[in-house]
Amino acid sequence: MSTDTSPRRDIEVLEAVVIRFAGDSGDGMQLTGDRFTDVSAEFGNDLATAPDYPAEIRAPAGTVGGVSAFQVHISDHEILTPGDAPAVLVAMNPAALRANLRDVITGGTLIVNADNFSERDLHKAGYTSNPLDDGSLVGYRVIEIPMTSLTIEASKHTGVKPRDAERSKNFFALGLVFWMYTRPVDPVVSWIEKRFAKNPMVKEANVSAFKAGLNFGETTELFDHPYEIRPAKLPAGRYRNVNGNTALSYGLVAAGQLAKLPIFLGSYPITPASDILHELSKHKNFGVRTLQAEDEIAGIAAAIGASFAGQLGVTTTSGPGVDLKSEAMGLAISLELPLIVIDIQRGGPSTGLPTKTEQSDLLLAMYGRHGEAPLPIVASKTPSDCFETAIEAVRLALKYRTPVILLSDGYIANGAEPWRMPDLDALPDISVPFTTEPNRPDGVFWPFLRDEETLARPWAIPGTPGLMHRIGGIEKEDGTGNISYDTDNHDKMSRLRAAKIANIANDIPGVEHDEDGGTDLLVLGWGSTWGVAREAIRRVRVRGRQVSHAHLRHLNPFPADLGDVLRRYRTVLIPEMNLGQLVKLIRAEYLVDAQSVTKIKGIPFRTYEIEQAIVDALEALDARGA
Repeated sequence: MSTDTSPRRDIEVLEAVVIRFAGDSGDGMQLTGDRFTDVSAEFGNDLATAPDYPAEIRAPAGTVGGVSAFQVHISDHEILTPGDAPAVLVAMNPAALRANLRDVITGGTLIVNADNFSERDLHKAGYTSNPLDDGSLVGYRVIEIPMTSLTIEASKHTGVKPRDAERSKNFFALGLVFWMYTRPVDPVVSWIEKRFAKNPMVKEANVSAFKAGLNFGETTELFDHPYEIRPAKLPAGRYRNVNGNTALSYGLVAAGQLAKLPIFLGSYPITPASDILHELSKHKNFGVRTLQAEDEIAGIAAAIGASFAGQLGVTTTSGPGVDLKSEAMGLAISLELPLIVIDIQRGGPSTGLPTKTEQSDLLLAMYGRHGEAPLPIVASKTPSDCFETAIEAVRLALKYRTPVILLSDGYIANGAEPWRMPDLDALPDISVPFTTEPNRPDGVFWPFLRDEETLARPWAIPGTPGLMHRIGGIEKEDGTGNISYDTDNHDKMSRLRAAKIANIANDIPGVEHDEDGGTDLLVLGWGSTWGVAREAIRRVRVRGRQVSHAHLRHLNPFPADLGDVLRRYRTVLIPEMNLGQLVKLIRAEYLVDAQSVTKIKGIPFRTYEIEQAIVDALEALDARGA
């Protein structure tokens, strides 16, 4: 890797910085953020990202509703969140400034594309006066740069038309920020040359715009000096930058290899889960087969059929798709076949907020089927954790012959972080044998003759000689699998299926628990609140206060020791991006007075929000006395 070695002014070393790129959905802000993130990961920084997409695919250009943003936090030490607030905002138009200004720290740097602050642009963004002139930005360091015109000028020699050259202005902005934070240059140039190899004129325009941004930073007097964030000292290993959906896809591929089974994905595209379908479709060489079905029901039905045929059936969706799949999930529970249902949660109800994050599907996952239909639920906590969570979901599904719901969310799915790639030899063998011989002394095969330890039924591939059996949604007779309307049998089968899931509590690790001795306060979380809760707890402990933390990967059944952990504390605080769904489950199961910290704004918690909730809870405990 080489870096730009041109003469530089004195470089100021920083421990970390939070940067947000923002512009129209067509301005390439996600691509810009991705390039900055990938190069920073390659450079060795720790990082976390938070992309933010507009809800409409083609929102009106120049409006606040059409703003696309990408926030990245890079550091020379371990970090857990994409940052509460950006220190630097790159705003490509007035709408981007208006939509994001409230988040920027006081005294932060605003880098604006001055070419796009015309009267028309200001009107579309809802401004009655130009914020660059009216004094409303007095609390910030404002750097006005005519990015569009400079990009067009830099691209003239390529022969590209001015309208097409204008599209490269995101690379001008990227080049400028690369100069500001001394990022390695060659990886971006190489990426552009490879990405646009089939269109030499566009390739040259993008490279020219990128270099123009670099040169502008070096030659202008608008900046005192560049900055540097040195590589982080992370545990030794091989790392790559990964987002949640990609890590989850890799986890499924790995699980298929560990289980020695082909994977079949039946899926219908839905934001923010579609990327899993796209990624898995690239891995046919690992025995992965994908079907883009005509609807949600067809997707899960095909996956159930694949599981019946001896493959690992998977279906991916978001909340509205889970609604549609619920009857088929009940079928898979009745059939007692392995199935992975991946729910990348988004704002609801109904269509809700398609591009925004939420944790509001927990009760849906727990109870969203008719009849007594329990199944295991696991949840990822970070983008890289999706890999391990996928393997765990597959392990449970195969071992216990049950559908498993894996919960992620839009923040995890689209967010990125360095992933320490695992030692493949250390991954578990999760293969299970198929039944190939009759399982009765009389030479008859009973499809519901259960394993004494797991209560799982045998898995026999259709067509295996002597193992003919029927499946369907009507209740089966215990053992034989014959259709049964007997009430006592239905009671028995319902209790057996429930006991099978409940017994999983003995086959999962205890609570992930960071106990701070002597404290009366426990912060309990699940899913994507892990990082922000950990960071909030760090801050509170720096103040000299004591607080413990526990986090749940397994949400049904809960870990066997969860009740014992909860009863050690006078106050249990549960942050969730919903209106208190885990709180309801904890109160009902363990009869503890759990308290909610809730947020459903379509964006993740900020660290200070949970930090303040912890401080308030500690003060309440102090007021009540020891």
